Amino acid sequence: MALGLSAGPTVMYEKMRAMKRPFAATVWREGDWYVSQCLEVDVASQGETEEEALANLKEALELHFEPPQATRPPKISTIEVEVGAA
Repeated sequence: MALGLSAGPTVMYEKMRAMKRPFAATVWREGDWYVSQCLEVDVASQGETEEEALANLKEALELHFEPPQATRPPKISTIEVEVGAA
């Protein structure tokens, strides 16, 4: 099915959502846990086994790429930080 300009935003979103892309990941043991980290996107997860850590990383990446769905406007705060002279 070719998507032209006549395709609605929902159809285009569903087509984009269906895309799959491989990501490189590394897994290491840290205490009792296995930690998995994506090497291309700043996302990490953990699990009790290497397989669980990678499955959790996959889920974390899927959530990372979901469009945000705000239920209310975010509260924006300003903080002041003292930085040393260079």
